Amino acid sequence: MTALSDQPKAKHGFRLSMLIYDKRYRSITIQIVALILLFTAFGWLFNNAAMNLAKLGKPLSFGFLSQPSGYDINQRLIEYNSTMTHARAALVGILNTLLVAVLGCITATFIGVSVGVLRLSKNWIVSRLMGFYIEGLRNVPILLWIVLSMAIFIEMLPRPSAFRGANATATMYLNDSVAFTNRGFYIPKPIFNAGSSIDVIVFLLSLVAIWFFGRWAKKRQENSGDILPTFWIKLAIFFIPSIIVFYLSGQPISLSYPALTGFNFTGGFHLRNSLIALWLALSFYTATYIAEAVRAGVQSVSKGQTEAAFALGLRPGRTMQLVVLPQALRVIIPPMISQYLNLTKNSSLAIAVGYMDVTGTLGGITLNQTGREMESLLLLMGVYLTISLTVSLVMNWYNNSIKLKER
Repeated sequence: MTALSDQPKAKHGFRLSMLIYDKRYRSITIQIVALILLFTAFGWLFNNAAMNLAKLGKPLSFGFLSQPSGYDINQRLIEYNSTMTHARAALVGILNTLLVAVLGCITATFIGVSVGVLRLSKNWIVSRLMGFYIEGLRNVPILLWIVLSMAIFIEMLPRPSAFRGANATATMYLNDSVAFTNRGFYIPKPIFNAGSSIDVIVFLLSLVAIWFFGRWAKKRQENSGDILPTFWIKLAIFFIPSIIVFYLSGQPISLSYPALTGFNFTGGFHLRNSLIALWLALSFYTATYIAEAVRAGVQSVSKGQTEAAFALGLRPGRTMQLVVLPQALRVIIPPMISQYLNLTKNSSLAIAVGYMDVTGTLGGITLNQTGREMESLLLLMGVYLTISLTVSLVMNWYNNSIKLKER
């Protein structure tokens, strides 16, 4: 009887040498060692910095956050005055940063998708104009566009005094409810009176209903092929329930309109020109990169897909919406995430036009007043890291949700 040469080897227990010589454990060992070395290096740097600060009489402490700030912030979303703490000032700055980031991402997406699609137009003039817009904006530093936008608002828009008297050279818009001046934009401000909570709840429920209806309509279209007029239905869900509840509850939400009193406008909501300039400059600049990502994504879809859609009788708009863009999104979304992160981080240039974001409050005035540069910078980096990781998490979730599912 012939003995088999491929008999299984006897199994032995786990040995420490396997962490180095066994390929099943070697990669894990290397990663653990690298992680330990990284944390050790960070720990040494942090400890060295803390010891040096202690020798200078400035031991690492975050107690300065509870001290009065002593400075004002011109643009704010929550109540704030100079007697409040540095922590409150930092919160106002964080909200200002989030405001610019959210508005900028939404506007840049709308402009970028439109420009990216139009650049692929068969109309020579439209295509070249979009190309000129992209190449003209993205090859100039964003800081220059921010400063230029601010200069345009200051120099070209009228002063508040131009709205005064019978000889006024400037007029308000939308039934005298909106004013554009070189000090900023003045728009109506909602006033929430008693009983307005029910209106807010109904409005939020309408948004949830729109989301669920969109998912249901999409599944229905995939199963049956029938296309519902989702835009008009969503528009009705958005407005009709809120309007009905608004009048049934006695109109608890009113508007405060801006009015010229003395040398400036009072009432309403004041959007300073620094906010508008920063918002528009970041949006138009970032939109150029989003447009290129959209163009690359659309061109990655085979022309046969478009020709097949046309053969089935779909119009160009429907073909783009139902056939091309769903397949192009897998190419568009990853670079778009990077552009959202770049826009958020580029908002730190707001100090150039006097807009007080978190860099101007926590990383600027608070740092200079308290002399706590290490603590302020650590907090500032933590804020931007948290925002960036949150944006990445949300967009990566969306990217996974739109991936093509193979059957």
